[in-house]
Parts: sequence; structure tokens; C-alpha cells
Amino acid sequence: MKKFKLVSKYKPAGDQAQAIKKLVFGIKSENKYQTLLGVTGSGKTFTMANVIAKTNMPALVIAPNKALAAQLYREYKNFFPYNSVNYFVSYYDFYQPEAYMPITDTYIEKEAMINEEIDRLRHQATSALSSRKDVIVVASVSCLYNLGVPESYLGSSLILEKGKSITRGDLIRELAKIQFERNNTILKRGTFRARGDNIEIMPAAGEKVFRILLKNQKIKSLFIIDHISGQILEEPKEIIIFPPKHFISTKPEIETAIKNIKQEFKERLEYFKKKNFYLEAERLKRRVKYDIEMLRSLGYCNGIENYSRHLIGKNIGEAPETLISYFIKNNNSKFLTIVDESHISIPQFKGMYAGDKSRKETLVQYGWRLPSALDNRPLKFEELVQTWDKVIFTTATPGDWELQNSSQIAEQVIRPTGLIDPPIVIRPVFDLKNKKSQVDDLLIEIRKTVIKKERTIVNVLTKKMAEDFNQFLAKKNIKSKYLHSEIKTLERTEILSDFRRGEFDVLVGVNLLREGLDLPEVSLVAIMDADREGFLRSETSLIQTMGRASRNVRGKVVLYADEITGSIKKAVKEVNRRRKLQSNYNKKHKIKPKTIKKEIEKMLDFGYLEKNQKLLKSIQKGTR
Repeated sequence: MKKFKLVSKYKPAGDQAQAIKKLVFGIKSENKYQTLLGVTGSGKTFTMANVIAKTNMPALVIAPNKALAAQLYREYKNFFPYNSVNYFVSYYDFYQPEAYMPITDTYIEKEAMINEEIDRLRHQATSALSSRKDVIVVASVSCLYNLGVPESYLGSSLILEKGKSITRGDLIRELAKIQFERNNTILKRGTFRARGDNIEIMPAAGEKVFRILLKNQKIKSLFIIDHISGQILEEPKEIIIFPPKHFISTKPEIETAIKNIKQEFKERLEYFKKKNFYLEAERLKRRVKYDIEMLRSLGYCNGIENYSRHLIGKNIGEAPETLISYFIKNNNSKFLTIVDESHISIPQFKGMYAGDKSRKETLVQYGWRLPSALDNRPLKFEELVQTWDKVIFTTATPGDWELQNSSQIAEQVIRPTGLIDPPIVIRPVFDLKNKKSQVDDLLIEIRKTVIKKERTIVNVLTKKMAEDFNQFLAKKNIKSKYLHSEIKTLERTEILSDFRRGEFDVLVGVNLLREGLDLPEVSLVAIMDADREGFLRSETSLIQTMGRASRNVRGKVVLYADEITGSIKKAVKEVNRRRKLQSNYNKKHKIKPKTIKKEIEKMLDFGYLEKNQKLLKSIQKGTR
């Protein structure tokens, strides 16, 4: 049965056709690992969309950062408009993890600001995985973190059918049981309101409202309505209501968990007293007793994830349940994982567990948490590998792990547009002869690019340098913005869209301006201090950053370096190799390179309120 329907006005071109054929053959031949070595702008996402459509496999696409995940989400959403394409990243706009610094005796309480829109999209993803087979989820590395249990999430869902017998009181109790909150005034995600036999529910996953009409202790009618206009969108015979929280436990499970928490608590207190750690024992006593009372009365407590091992019945050290568990549960472990920009993603996967463990071990050692908190963690790399069925790594610069483990590498060097990798110019950081610095030279290059109504990317070494250079450009009357990891998720996508629209001319950044960003309006990429050998100026980083200019026929790269480092030599050599292949192909097939033309769209599906401000205002004024 055909589940995935690919929609595109383009057909595979350049190296895409042979890459698709090779990768599909590899999947059907039961090859676990493959790599798509695709240069920037060669259409790797289109190639992977074709692979998904031809193999008919649900897919988890993992990107190394939220900005790239948002771009990929929009691309896959456009390719598969009739299927369920979802976005799953960390929902924190701000996150300060719980920590303790023994040297200064400083306890830092967990502080977080949750983005409701991203939380909605996360629930949309898990709801889709629990109810459909034609699912693609584009995620960041947050998909490796603990996420409740799929069986509990699905088992706690309410299936309401037209004509089904149920009393008003029973329905209200069932909703409260799975942690929906009653609010008869304002209906928002995760709440419901009851007016007589008319019950309205807003699920955590969507912006639509379920309306249930009861009569004679039966469901008379079911409606899906627009929560702003009240317009009926659909009248289904059945609806499924999933819990508004991923950590969901029944009353018996909570009682069992409390019993186990008490036993662990008792053992830990005995350990502290035996060691004469009375302060640590007192800290733990206050924390755990309060949490147990909250769990018993509300079924929930702050930091409930730290008790996840007890709540879901896991053994000590056992792998947590993650988003991947939802894929495994719904697809019998048969799904495709696409690791985008794998040269960055694989090292991220390998480093996540160790960093998380170090922080939590300190909390446990000094009595701020029970040892079971160590099991609230991301997957270890070896655990992640065990969850993989079929994997394709996509990158222009494969790392050692991909090269060593892939059964085959499909190379995609020739672009459908005929574009050639941009030429590279190397200039000194400081030109003694002309007494001109890299900043002076770059200013001239930027102004030339602005006159052509094209964009410039400037890559610097630190966040502070990005902010300072942005201020410098403002003083020179050049419109610019900076982008780094402290910019909120949704704001990043808006900055990139504004950049493409020409609302400003220069984008200054550090790490986020390397992999995968699709910005065809950029014709100049400048890398400052390119000779500072290290992670940000390695061969891989240089090739990736330079690739941002490869979607424009007038693309150009300027490296500012007083010394030609080994990384610069290797990067330039590889780019020249690709340029030669591309030029020869164009001559042979009489192809004239063309700048990529791409519509400027919102990367994410923002809330109904943001998309319908005019409608909202008219309702508030009483005109609608």
C-alpha cells in the first residue's frame, strides 16, 4: 500500500537520480548504514524525499540544531502535503538545568521558559506517531531525551465514538484522570470546559477544538471546530484524545512508584548517616517528602522526570523511552532514520550522555536528588545505535564514523542547477603594505554586494564578536543582524526569513551559519580569522561555511588569513576538485548555471492566533 505521496514540480536531475537509485537499492538490500555525500545546494532533501516515497518508510530526520530542523521541516512539509510531517525540538526558550557547585556551595534551581507553540508541535508529533503510519518527524537531538512511555501515552488516550454510552460525569473524570484541566472561562491547550451536556476539549497537539454533545448518557454528536471562529470544520464519527503531558501514570502506577521511591529514599538516608553526611540527609529528606506529597495528591510534581524510572517501572541503568520509542512502537522497529549534517550530529550524540551524567552525579552526591535521577537521561550512543533499523547519513563532509560504518557512499556533486562551487579568494587579516585590516576590506566587499541587492554572510569566532561586528556595521549604516545559540528558536527562523526578504543585508554568526541553511540570495561569504586552526576553522567547518555561497551563480568566498593552515589547504583542494567535476559536466551537457529560485515561506506552522490577527481583531471588536 502506498502511504507517502511526493509532490514536486521538479524531477531528479544532476547526480540526484543515481543517488536515489543507489540508496533505495541499499535499503532493499538490507544495508543498515549508508551515506549521501552531497555538496551544498545539490538537493539532498529532495533526494531523501524520493527515497522515502520509493521505500514507503516512516522517517525520523535528525538535524544538529533547531534552525536547520525548521528549514528541513518546511521542505518535507512541501514535498509531502498529504502526509503527516512534524517538528520535534526542545520546547525551551530558556533553560537553566538544576545544578550544584560544591566549591561555592551554590545550588541552582531548574529554571525554564517553555514555548507553548513548540510544545504543541511536539504533541502533534507523538499524537501522529500513535495514530498514523505515514509520519515524518524532523527533530533536533532533543529526541534522544526521556519522553514518558508510548504504551502509557497511547493507553491513556480516550477514544470517543458517536453513539457510545458515557455519562457527563464519567467523561469529565476521564479527562481529569489524564491531566486535562477544567477551565470554563478560557479554552486553551490541555483544558476542557463543560456547559450542560456540551463539552469542549482543546488537545495539546492542535489548535482545533473537539466538541462533544451528550444526550441520554450517550454521545449524540462529535464536532471538530475552529477555536476562534467557532466554525464547524468536520463532523467525525470518532475522535482520539491524547494526554496533554507525555509523562502520564495511572493511580496504581503512582502508588507503586511512591512505594519504590520511599524504599530508595530510606536506603539513601542510611548511606548518608553511615558516612556522617547529615546536611546531605536533611536536604534529601525535605526534597523527597515534598515530592511524594505532590505525587500522591496531584499525580504530578516539579521535576517528575527525575522519578521516571520508578513511574515507568524501568530497571537501574535501563535505556529511557524517547521519541524513537514511539517510532518503534508504531512501526514494529521498521523506519528510516536520516541523520542530517552527520559530521556534526554524530559527535553530538556521543557527547550528550556524559555531560548530563556529570551534572546529575553531583546533585546525587550532595543530597539534592536520589540516585534514580541518573536514569532520567538521554540515550547513550550505543543505545541509540541499537534502535536504528535503516540509516542514511547526509552531509557534504562525512566524518570518520560514517565512512567506517557505511556499506556504500552515494556521491552527489553535480547540482541540478548547474551551479559550480564558488571561487575562493584568500586575503590577509592585516595587509601591512596597504595598512588595511580584514574589517576594512570586508566593508568594501559588503558594500559592493549591497549595491547588487544580494546578501552577505560573515562568519566570526565568538558570540561577542558577532554582536560587536553587528554594532560596527550599524554605525556604518549597513543593515545587519547577528544569529547565535542564545537567539530563541522561533526568532531564529524569522531572522532567516527576513534576511532572505532583504529586510537587512548582512547576517553575522558563529556556528549556526554553517550547515544546511538554504539562502540562495547570499552571494558573498566572508570568514574572518580563517587561520585560527581549531574546531571552528577545521577543514570540515570551512567547507560547510563556504557552501553557503554555492546557491548563487555570483557566489564568492573570501577567507581572511595571514597563514595558509593545513585546514585551509585541504578545504581549498576539495573545493577545486568539485569545481573541476562540475565544470566538466556543464561543458559536456551544455548547461548554463542558474541561481536557485526558492519561495520565501514561514519555516514553522505558527499558531492560529498569529496567522489570523485580522479575524481575531474583528471578533474582539464584535464585527465577527
